[in-house]
Amino acid sequence: MTNLRQIPSVDSLLKLPEAQRLTEKYGREWTLSALRSVLQGLRAEPAPEIAIPGDQEILTRTQNELEKQALPSLRPVINASGVILHTNLGRAPLARAALQAAAEVSAGYSTLEFDLGGGKRGKRDFHADRLLRRLTGAQASLVVNNNAGALLLVLSALTKRKKVAISRSQLIEIGGGFRIPDVMSQSGSHLLEVGTTNRTHLTDYQTALEQGASAILLAHPSNFRLTGFTSQPDLPEVAALAHAFSVPLIFDLGSGALVDTTRYGLAHETTVPEALAQGADLVCFSGDKLLGGPQAGIVVGSAELIEKIRRHPLYRALRADKLALSVLAKTLELYLSGRWEEEIPVYQMLARTAAQLDLQARAWQADVGAGRVIDGFSTIGGGSLPGETLPTRLLAVRVKSPQQFLASLREQAFPIIARVEDDQVVLDPRTMLPGQEAALLSGLRQALGDYKEIK
Repeated sequence: MTNLRQIPSVDSLLKLPEAQRLTEKYGREWTLSALRSVLQGLRAEPAPEIAIPGDQEILTRTQNELEKQALPSLRPVINASGVILHTNLGRAPLARAALQAAAEVSAGYSTLEFDLGGGKRGKRDFHADRLLRRLTGAQASLVVNNNAGALLLVLSALTKRKKVAISRSQLIEIGGGFRIPDVMSQSGSHLLEVGTTNRTHLTDYQTALEQGASAILLAHPSNFRLTGFTSQPDLPEVAALAHAFSVPLIFDLGSGALVDTTRYGLAHETTVPEALAQGADLVCFSGDKLLGGPQAGIVVGSAELIEKIRRHPLYRALRADKLALSVLAKTLELYLSGRWEEEIPVYQMLARTAAQLDLQARAWQADVGAGRVIDGFSTIGGGSLPGETLPTRLLAVRVKSPQQFLASLREQAFPIIARVEDDQVVLDPRTMLPGQEAALLSGLRQALGDYKEIK
């Protein structure tokens, strides 16, 4: 075993200037804990011939340990995967104007629930409501912490202990084990399945209403497509039937686009204004998908129904905080001003042309002196526009161990997330944000120094 007498004491090390600088930066208790951990590692050294490192080396190891412990687990990464709304990477990046709004609101006190005109308590929903009504044509709105919470709240407030009709083809499960039937059960609603897995007819909904269904729920398929011998009645048809029976039509739209996605070469995604115009009484959707805002669940539609939902006790448990509301309000303002494509990152990425992407991929290739530029596809992700892709240009690097190379990219000072395709590591410039290119190229060069390219 290592000669324990040669290991310096904690007290002697703490008196050194370098230890004092660490204490000033990290605090005494944290520094002391890291130092003891390093010394404990020295005591566990099995070989007696190993020399005890000097004081400065011990303190350098302590600093490394402190830096490692201080590194946040929630940290920025460079998304070169080509998935625009990458759920595991936080979905939609926020517009700079929205971030600035959040910083200004959170730095001090705010009018979150205060009416400046009347000098009394106000409602936090007001900040987004006035914008959502103008953008969607809804009578009213409310905002909660996410779309799963929005649907749970709607059902709990309107259909508890009542039957809700939903097509079997829409009893979906999305990421994280979120299942529509489970949410309905938790709300106290009674699931009334209609139709079959692949085909549901208007008469199926009519039969359910005749059997006492108190609402119809439509759910966006999210991250899958049903193709082949399939059919579903159109939204206006279902809405007319629901209204003929005086029951609400609730549409869980999921992603919640406010603009026509066909302008970017994608399939048409029903927008929130379209869903309301075609007869949905309530539409639930996410704030952090195609809207390009913060994590939020948004409900728009009938003022009467929204007021019932707002009075439910669960609303207070799910309501959005000042940061989400400030970011959401500023994002909505970008739509109203027509600046969404210029300022919201999701739409900046969707709007990038093949020529722009080719130019950037070739610049990467020239800088690192490796790889080749190939055709590829970017995906939307986040349960939005399932199966839809956009053509892109990729930098493809062939190495002996693609998975180890991916791990090396993730270990860089600014972690890089790429993907493997045809046994090559590929990086998509579409999803890299402005200001990240230098860090990406530095990390890529570093990784290539450890894992040589196969020509």
